[in-house]
Amino acid sequence: MTFTRGSVRGSIAATGSSLRVRNFRLYAVGQSVSVAGNFMQTLAIAFLTLDLTGSGSALGLAVGVRLLPYLVAGPISGVIADRHDKRRMLLFTQSACAACSALFGVLALTGLMTYPLLLGLSFILGCLTVFDNPARQSLISELVDDSDLSNAIVLSSVLINLARVLGSGAAGALVAVIGIPACFFCNAASFGSVILSLVMMRPSEMFPSERVPRAAGQVREGLRYALTTRDLAITLLMIVVTGTVAWEFPTTLPLLAIGAFGGDAATYSALVTAMSVGSIVGGVVAAGRRAASSLVVLSLTTVAWGATMIFAALAPTLVLALVALALVGFASIAFNSGAKATLQLTSRRDMRGRVMALWAMCWGGSAVIGAPLVGWIAQELGSRWGLLAGGIPTVVLGLVLLPILRRRRRPASHQSV
Repeated sequence: MTFTRGSVRGSIAATGSSLRVRNFRLYAVGQSVSVAGNFMQTLAIAFLTLDLTGSGSALGLAVGVRLLPYLVAGPISGVIADRHDKRRMLLFTQSACAACSALFGVLALTGLMTYPLLLGLSFILGCLTVFDNPARQSLISELVDDSDLSNAIVLSSVLINLARVLGSGAAGALVAVIGIPACFFCNAASFGSVILSLVMMRPSEMFPSERVPRAAGQVREGLRYALTTRDLAITLLMIVVTGTVAWEFPTTLPLLAIGAFGGDAATYSALVTAMSVGSIVGGVVAAGRRAASSLVVLSLTTVAWGATMIFAALAPTLVLALVALALVGFASIAFNSGAKATLQLTSRRDMRGRVMALWAMCWGGSAVIGAPLVGWIAQELGSRWGLLAGGIPTVVLGLVLLPILRRRRRPASHQSV
């Protein structure tokens, strides 16, 4: 294949096409700073839990409790996002999350934090994020037009993983030099970037979805729409399975760092950084494509994701584990961004808030079961089994769906000829 200067420029332009939109640039910068703070807090909560309990099961429970509201209120939060101004919703939820993070920091700094208190605050934080998530995800579709939507979704994932690298690296250093409370205070401050970006947006340049009027049965309507639309239903099924067993890295990676490699917060930070670097590379590659991934491609990506997790779990040295986790990051971002783009581009504009709430419920809510389960497996069988428990079912899922989806695609291709 021959590359010309023009083709390279065209590829670069396609990769960053959505960044030409001012409102999306503001969103991307604000979210990136805030997400870096969120990953600092994720590390802090994990090691604070282990300091208080020394238990992998307790760590899994803490993750599960934070995500419990996704199961209880996930579909309702999507209806609310469809009914209201998403930008104003985010101003409220982000401000409340900042206050919650500051309280985490005060309790950790003063030595008043206990495990029950940590669970309670984690649950409150989950209650806020369950309403924040569908508004934040579906707001992207109001910042760019449909031709740039897939690119904007993938670039958001790339920036999130870049923020993960910076946040996790900074958190490891802060915990080692200053202590766990510093991570909470930095996260509280980082929410200011999102709030500022939301205030600076120009409503006249947005592509607002039509507000859904209040009516009975809207939650059921959203569920029925998602479950009876084939591509949405299959994508959500894949997200449920992988969200339950594979995307449990806040539980599996701290245990792997301490158990398999005898490390500490810095070791965990290195594992997260390696995975995030792979995610950034995978996201940049995906951002050059304007179309959403097909379900067949998502199935292949699922197989690759599970296989790389198995490789990471069996890696005999830390160096090999870092290489494997970079591959895990590459495959996981390809699946996650492809699934989100499929959901947003397949769903009607008036249903996007509800569909993305179902995404959050399937992706995050499944961890209510998955995080304690994977934490218990890692505690009882060894830390490497936490990743194996996610990698093996993920490979099986992709291999089972692949021939089914290929058979379903053939008749459609004949009809179009």
